[in-house]
Amino acid sequence: METITIVGGGIAGLALAAALDPRRFQVTVYEKRPELPTVGNALGMWPNAQRALERLGILEQARAVSPVLGSGAVRNAQGEPWVTVDAGEMFGISRIDLIRLLDAAVPAAVRRVTGTVQPVPADGSLVVGADGVHSVVRSTAWGPGTGSHLTPYLALRGTLSTPVAPDEVGEYWGRGDLFGMAAARGGSFWYASYRSGLGPYGIDVPSALDQARERFSGHAPAIRRALAAATPEQCLVQRLWTVPQLRSYVRGRTVLIGDAAHGMLPTLGRGACESLVDAVTLAGLLNSVPAGQDPAQALRAYNRQRRLRTRAVSVASTALGRVALADRAQPLRDRMLTLARRRNRQAAVGNGAGR
Repeated sequence: METITIVGGGIAGLALAAALDPRRFQVTVYEKRPELPTVGNALGMWPNAQRALERLGILEQARAVSPVLGSGAVRNAQGEPWVTVDAGEMFGISRIDLIRLLDAAVPAAVRRVTGTVQPVPADGSLVVGADGVHSVVRSTAWGPGTGSHLTPYLALRGTLSTPVAPDEVGEYWGRGDLFGMAAARGGSFWYASYRSGLGPYGIDVPSALDQARERFSGHAPAIRRALAAATPEQCLVQRLWTVPQLRSYVRGRTVLIGDAAHGMLPTLGRGACESLVDAVTLAGLLNSVPAGQDPAQALRAYNRQRRLRTRAVSVASTALGRVALADRAQPLRDRMLTLARRRNRQAAVGNGAGR
């Protein structure tokens, strides 16, 4: 049997382990966390991610534990809507619920090892780096020049036991900051990003919450209520990091998936989705390799199918982040979005009169 070592037991690593044919591959998953996370954020499942979940056999289970997103709005800092966004068939799922479902879908034959992998195994197995933006696999196989890049932004994510009102769902764009709220099973999610000098490691969560409350003190009432109710126990805080653009996600018998390959800003909400697609794409290609044959062709096909696609998503995420977190250009951004909203209203009134 072909042996496959998956470094990282998050979304990408678990999805790959669940999708690989256990009759064809001897799979080992290394994960440094001894248990599943207890606090998570909301992840929007775009259509491509839903197809990946369907291939893994857990789409209906994911829908069952998740709220339908419905519609939300992009708003200014005071809560006035600029653009209404219809989520269509998308749904939101807690990272905790998604990881739990993926973990349960992994075949019993897969070997689990808890602990940090360093150095990366060099036993001739196919090594998959699914170990996030600070990937040991990437830095080992691609070199230290491919290390993660620290951004100036802090990200806070939390859950609340109280629901969010439908007319408050969405993102609020201020001057150099953004705040978002979404429905969750049994309550709601919230998230915030802004420039901060905290960190990058060992960030004190209560201090970060205090900083956020001060930062958003002049924003919409819905934001102030959410932060007032937030507790350190139900909040995650981290600095945002990105991964440099790589010329290839494959080097010899080593391949990268998920954030290890294309860690990006979360402004499009596509990181988890692309990680799922990476995993099922790679697994499908490897499963189709005839027994005893070298998987090199499958790895090249994976690189062709996923590198340019994820690069485009990463570039778009960065571009949207510059708009959403605009600082000096914030007044101009707000005027343009307000003007666009007025023109859309006038056009809608004109069309109604024409009928």
